[in-house]
Amino acid sequence: MKTNIEKRKINVITMGCSKNLVDSEKLMGQLKYNNLEVSHESDTQADYVVINTCGFIKDAKEESIEAILNLLDAKKAGLVKKVYVMGCLSERYLNDLKSEFTDADGIYGAHNLEEIVNDIGADYKKDLIGERVISTPSHYAYLKISEGCDRTCAFCAIPLIRGKHISLSMEDIITEAEKLSANGVKEIMLIAQDLTYYGLDLYGKKMLGKLLEKLSEVKGIEWIRLHYTYPTQFPDDVLQLMKDKSNICHYMDIPLQHINDRILTSMKRGHTGATTRNLLKKFREFVADINIRTTLIVGYPGETEEEFQELLDFVAESKFDRLGAFTYSPEENTSAFKLEDNVSEEVKVDRLNRLMDLQTQISLEKNESRIGNIYKVIIDRKEGNQYFGRTEYDSPEVDNEVIITPERELKIGEFYQVKIVGADSFDLIGELS
Repeated sequence: MKTNIEKRKINVITMGCSKNLVDSEKLMGQLKYNNLEVSHESDTQADYVVINTCGFIKDAKEESIEAILNLLDAKKAGLVKKVYVMGCLSERYLNDLKSEFTDADGIYGAHNLEEIVNDIGADYKKDLIGERVISTPSHYAYLKISEGCDRTCAFCAIPLIRGKHISLSMEDIITEAEKLSANGVKEIMLIAQDLTYYGLDLYGKKMLGKLLEKLSEVKGIEWIRLHYTYPTQFPDDVLQLMKDKSNICHYMDIPLQHINDRILTSMKRGHTGATTRNLLKKFREFVADINIRTTLIVGYPGETEEEFQELLDFVAESKFDRLGAFTYSPEENTSAFKLEDNVSEEVKVDRLNRLMDLQTQISLEKNESRIGNIYKVIIDRKEGNQYFGRTEYDSPEVDNEVIITPERELKIGEFYQVKIVGADSFDLIGELS
């Protein structure tokens, strides 16, 4: 380790998804090993700032560029000494960003962690498996099990940015989970571009089920949650494990994107409206109380009002527990980029609003049906005299919270039995049982 490295504060800012967040945490782990003072999105002044950008869709790219500009302005004003840019946006537009932001101190892609660490003046340590500075509350963490994606969805630029699917070894994932547990993490959220593809490159077959079985045996991990699964050839053993293992949450995040067959074919999704419906039926047959989160796209090229209505009818029929949606934006070098983006922005926004209005009503009905039930709830934070927690059916940041106003102190990161006494579209009101 370098002994003459000057003591300085480094702030890491993360844009975009939880997969980016894990990359930031691994960077912070490397810097902390070098005895540097690191923080994540801190309000206090730092000497160096590293911004981990997002390049997924138009809005995310614009947000990342604005953040870079603000940081470079801060550098000009003498508020920070150096600004480094990394992540998906710079992976995708590396040369353009280098030409545009000549006053940045370093611009890197999504896979250049060692180069960033060295340029900051620290020593990169290859054997720091699972060593991260957790930026989430200490009782939960994201666990990335693979990089990249082999899918060819027409609208998605992720394979262009992140490359081909590469699974982490099962041994390394278990080691990381054990370290997280030893540091007080009780809930892990498995993330990847496609969880269901896990292991095919390393072991010659899909191994998500086997991985889940091993993770469920890690002492101290009470909840395991699945994010970013894919609907094509979904592995049945995962559903059986979810049914059998008490610490695998009855929760499935599975972006479906659309239901109309013409659009799904154009999107190159590999599934149809019928197979989608059959899969949802299978989920609910295996695990009766499973909560399903999905993501949908509106305004895909050529989407007619009739095709959008088919999507609305599907949502009304399926009654997803959680739903996110975004308007289509054309992405360079994807196959859909060649299609005419012929749904106006006004129509896209109108369809998005109609879809989310429908989901708001469904969410309200779902939440009201929980009134009177008792659930195991983990406490995430306290604000004033209120505590905010979650059931196993909700993931941090994106899903419902349970709001409790108890007469005694509760511990952050602990589980409590909570009776639901009230509800609105996006939150539950609870009291200690």
